[in-house]
Amino acid sequence: MERKTEQGMQALQNLKVLDLTRVVAGPFGASILGDLGADVLKIEVPGRGDDARAYGPYENGESMYYANLNRNKKGITLNLKSEKGKELFLKLAKDADILLENYRPGVMDRLGLGYDVLKEVNPRLIYGAVSGFGSYGPYSDRPGYDIISQGMGGLMSITGEKGGDPTRSGNAMGDILGGLNLVIGVLAAVNARNLTGVGQRVDVSLVDSVVASLENAYIRYFKSHELPVRNGNAYASIAPYDTYRAKDGHVIIGCGNQKLYEKLCTEVLDMPWMITDERFLTIPLRVENNEIQKKYIEEWTSQRTVDEIVDLILGRGIPAAPLYNVKQIVEDEHIAKAREMFIDIEHPVIGKMTVNGNPIKLMDMKPRINCPAPTLGQDNHAVYVDGLGLSEEEYIRLTEEKVI
Repeated sequence: MERKTEQGMQALQNLKVLDLTRVVAGPFGASILGDLGADVLKIEVPGRGDDARAYGPYENGESMYYANLNRNKKGITLNLKSEKGKELFLKLAKDADILLENYRPGVMDRLGLGYDVLKEVNPRLIYGAVSGFGSYGPYSDRPGYDIISQGMGGLMSITGEKGGDPTRSGNAMGDILGGLNLVIGVLAAVNARNLTGVGQRVDVSLVDSVVASLENAYIRYFKSHELPVRNGNAYASIAPYDTYRAKDGHVIIGCGNQKLYEKLCTEVLDMPWMITDERFLTIPLRVENNEIQKKYIEEWTSQRTVDEIVDLILGRGIPAAPLYNVKQIVEDEHIAKAREMFIDIEHPVIGKMTVNGNPIKLMDMKPRINCPAPTLGQDNHAVYVDGLGLSEEEYIRLTEEKVI
């Protein structure tokens, strides 16, 4: 039976979110909620705003970095250090479903706006916090950025060329993982609230997020008590599972089981002897001797183009892919077009720009970008005057006093 949904309905459209986050992890998580329909209100420091507003690239003086991470949000400014600012914030919190913040643990408590205060104002409030090390434990007071999470979470220790130095992932992987875990946590708390009737605090650490993402590195260590080493693009548990040189670039080949490996050897490489070679008999042996085997495979791949190799290997049902650069990705029919991973929008200052799409595809209520990122304080009047009922005189006075 075909399921029907109201046209335009989105999965989270009944949720109101207060977004106090800055830079990457929190804003990314809040934008995911916004893409899925939540009513997200970004709250920034008057006059300055989110730190990311100072990050390039810029267009017409506006940060495109910020605009990408803060779409689908309304925006206001509010000084939480002022007494009037705290009063206004509590009014906003009273009507919210979710609050997100990524201050260092304890900052909101020192402001008098921590969870213990807010839950008295709104028992149903879900308070989601993401920080470098979480809100408890010996390191909880330490500041945390993405590179710190990658370093202390172990990702850098296993990333890089064999024998080379530890390498940071080319993106803010710790921040992105933290943002995703924040979303998972607060949505789990939303469901828990359906069961209990009350909200709760959600605590996410960037370092924890990176640690959890390393999965098999720790399992291998617990088994052998040997430190995982950097292996370039090879995988410590499977081979052949690597990048290989082609005439015009690199290709990726992944043989996750014995059947795929044997098909590669016989139907593609025409090297059936590798199936019975004692160095390559099993997956563990192939991992141990990956560099030796890679030379044989590259004798074949280096004589062909990327497209030739990928078409031939995929034609045999074996996983293979080109190693794309950013230009190739944004022009790819599947990723960019069919999967809508890049969306064109109109920003009030920047003008036409392209932002990242949402990877979560609810098939009955697909994510969408309903509005661009807000300019600083863009919705102050609508929120404070129309929403909270301030008079025009009070609104002007609070603006002049830099409370809002």
